[in-house]
Amino acid sequence: METGICGDLGELMGEGQPRRGPGRRTVIAGAAVVAAGAVVPLVLRAGEDSPASPTTRSAPHPAAPAASRAVSPVPAPTPYRRPRSDRRPNILFVLTDDQPKETDWALRRTVDWLGGSGVDFARAHANTPLCAPSRASIMSGRYAHHHGVLDTRHPTRLDQHATVQRQLHEAGYRTGLFGKYLNYWPTATNPPHFDEWLLQEPVAYYNGHYNDNGTVRNIPGYNTTVIKDRALAFIDKSRTDQRPWFAYVATRSAHEVNVPEKKYAHARVPEWDGRPSVFETGKADKPPFLRAAKHSFAQGKALRTRQLRTLLSVDDAMRDLHDKLRTLGQLDNTLVLFTSDHGLCWGDHGWLRKSVPYRPSLEVPFRLSWPAGGLGSAGTDERLTGHVDIAPTFLDAAGITPDTPLDGHSLLDRANDRDHLLAEWWWNRQDKQPIHSWASYIGKSEQYTEYYRGRLDTEGRPQGTGEVLFREYYDLRADPYQLRNRLHGASTEEERRLGIPELATGLAAARRV
Repeated sequence: METGICGDLGELMGEGQPRRGPGRRTVIAGAAVVAAGAVVPLVLRAGEDSPASPTTRSAPHPAAPAASRAVSPVPAPTPYRRPRSDRRPNILFVLTDDQPKETDWALRRTVDWLGGSGVDFARAHANTPLCAPSRASIMSGRYAHHHGVLDTRHPTRLDQHATVQRQLHEAGYRTGLFGKYLNYWPTATNPPHFDEWLLQEPVAYYNGHYNDNGTVRNIPGYNTTVIKDRALAFIDKSRTDQRPWFAYVATRSAHEVNVPEKKYAHARVPEWDGRPSVFETGKADKPPFLRAAKHSFAQGKALRTRQLRTLLSVDDAMRDLHDKLRTLGQLDNTLVLFTSDHGLCWGDHGWLRKSVPYRPSLEVPFRLSWPAGGLGSAGTDERLTGHVDIAPTFLDAAGITPDTPLDGHSLLDRANDRDHLLAEWWWNRQDKQPIHSWASYIGKSEQYTEYYRGRLDTEGRPQGTGEVLFREYYDLRADPYQLRNRLHGASTEEERRLGIPELATGLAAARRV
């Protein structure tokens, strides 16, 4: 649900200007991330595919109707390679909406591509589990209390000068936005610092309302397919345009109300037996609003089915994006990052939404591939990761020194290993229930949360005393489903042994800086 203003085209990098390929630190960092002791070959020609790049065409998704499952006998096209003096990577960023973890079934080809030729960041989090604040953190590399977009209704509070698209654009990247931008962005307003865009607002699954490079019009078709086709056309222009490119592709899937593509409307999804947090009955240790939550396992299961069906089309889009990069000879030197703006509860603790400081709401799928940068072999990275790390990672890969403050850090440098991460959320006027605002200190093995008296006013600014109303502490190793709040009934001495005073001090500091 977003839009912006077009900036001028950045100057093409000339032969006499300094160029940066995959640097030594980047290659070393990538190799260190790869698990299982795999050896990552040093790619010498960063603009081309490696000899090991796949050449066979991906089959349709297994859930597709029988008629579409036939594999074409036409051989895969020979990769098109155009010499390019600018060795900086292309950047393909794919962002889904409300997609929690445990959805890999619907994204088999995506997982095969990015999981087989990249890194799975297993502990990735949304810093704010709400659409617009999360997207603003992605673009700016800042926590919400710094970028100022605290709800979904005030997108203009984001300082566009602080965005990654502005810095990439001014550094000579060709930039494109396709799909959802920021909620409540005026549709007729062009998104700043993008050369091309197909921005949808309001966001709908079928026959959407778009700002198409400055012209507002309706476009028939399914959201994921429409924006994917425009992204492919944008990427294809690299046949003649020498600049590296940045494509921001943001789907409607898997946001409610879920409308799958017609061919997947009745796709059979695997059974789900739930998880302990879905069947939690004793909730006396939870905050008042959650004690009253009554969503059931059946409702969570139905939501999961609807989400998976919409994500099947995202997997089709990822297949086509992969094939386009392969055809252009750009698979090796394109940094691809796939994630969601936040997760979603499937009836966990009786909750069927986002907005809460629990793992299904905060944790997101997060996969990154960049073979030319040393991230080309299957691996898992257990570092605490947040959306605030995305912009710094893109800038680092492009060899750009950030010129605005960042709360995150580049994931390309293995030395960047934080011991805690901040998550935060503000009670806003969209929520009729008294959820209260909260902030959470997420450590490597524990999570401490405070709920505060206060909410946002009609201008999206915090109001209230900020008094602490409720607290939670979970041992994430012993209690991964967050069933036992160890502060419930705890004595002062027990809190001291848990390290609560230090955690409270750390949380207060994280909220200030």
